[in-house]
Amino acid sequence: MDSIQSTIKSYILEQFLPDANPDDLSTDTRLISGGILDSLATVKLVVFLEQHFGIEVEAHEVNNDNLETIDLIASLVRSKQAPATS
Repeated sequence: MDSIQSTIKSYILEQFLPDANPDDLSTDTRLISGGILDSLATVKLVVFLEQHFGIEVEAHEVNNDNLETIDLIASLVRSKQAPATS
């Protein structure tokens, strides 16, 4: 698990699953269809991603294809971050 995935997992555990065993939340746990994220929680997650990672998530990107698992969320974040310059 990389640092982006770890940050996302920590946020989800703190905000939406405070009493859960962290080991039960894997990078491929279904978040939306699994009932962990409802519409309000999804909006809160997107705001967190934008603020923490300095990205902008477009409205059409807020869907299961991008936000269903920690892996998919991390991929979205990476795709939005500016490439590092050398």
